[in-house]
Amino acid sequence: ANQQDDVSTVIRGNNHPVLDNIPIVTMRIHSIGGKLVNAIKEDTTSTINRWVLNHEFRATYRDALIDSESLEQGEFTAKAENLSVIPVSLSDNLARDAKVSLGDELVFNVQGVLIKTVVGSIRTVDWSRIQLNFTVLFPAGVLESAPQFRVLTTQVPDESASAILQQQLVSQFPNISVLDLRKILSVIENLLNKIGWIINFMAFFSILTGVIVLLGAVRTSKHQRIKESVLLRTIGAQSHQILKMIALEYIYLGILGSLTGIILSLVSSQLLALWIFETPFSPSIIPFVVLFPGITLLVLVIGLTNSISVIKNPPLQVLRSEAS
Repeated sequence: ANQQDDVSTVIRGNNHPVLDNIPIVTMRIHSIGGKLVNAIKEDTTSTINRWVLNHEFRATYRDALIDSESLEQGEFTAKAENLSVIPVSLSDNLARDAKVSLGDELVFNVQGVLIKTVVGSIRTVDWSRIQLNFTVLFPAGVLESAPQFRVLTTQVPDESASAILQQQLVSQFPNISVLDLRKILSVIENLLNKIGWIINFMAFFSILTGVIVLLGAVRTSKHQRIKESVLLRTIGAQSHQILKMIALEYIYLGILGSLTGIILSLVSSQLLALWIFETPFSPSIIPFVVLFPGITLLVLVIGLTNSISVIKNPPLQVLRSEAS
């Protein structure tokens, strides 16, 4: 208690606020529903997730919920006074994995002391928020005397102020750990940027592969287009009519081919992001703004280039050149 007051004094002495002073108590689950954890481990028919049985929980206590929490079931108990059974609040993922619901009994082993509790409420926790969230939340008035450590948070304006504060804390309190969230967030941001680059690369690689296949199909269909054009010229079709027909055909081919490739690449990238990297995927507008019209125009140009000799030359000359 004295050290946390001293640390708070150092933080405030540098004109920084103490945003949070959070107590953390380590504990394990001793029994669930009256059945010992060791017995549950040996029960091959149990559907309780193994991490619940083996995990060392870091719980806290307070008299109110915070912004990242919302009550899903039950009623949150702010203070436990003169209660033989303590009502605790569990996160929804813990309640689901432990196969417990409101009113079920849990006994926690708090560093050798068994505390009998009951599930009083179940919370939905937003784990994506950069703040301390807990799977197990006790009401005030229970764990205050238990062995615990504290987490104090503050906010500094820049890296220079952060460095000065860290030097003072480390020199005066060598037994505490100081974490600079700015650097942690920077590392996470770099990692997410690399993951995003990989996903975008896979998307554009898929599009490029589709473009190559599409252009190859256009090139290989050259002889078929020549025969069709010669036949049309033979029965009296004008050059500008044939040119319009060919242009429309290749425009539709380019639109269908590029749109199909872009959609397939975006779908595969979305699945890659969700199943492999487990991160949300934000598609870029570039494929629709740049690649879609660009590929369509490229297909049109290549198609017309292949057919221009047929339109300019007499049908007999074209057939002789193809035969030779």
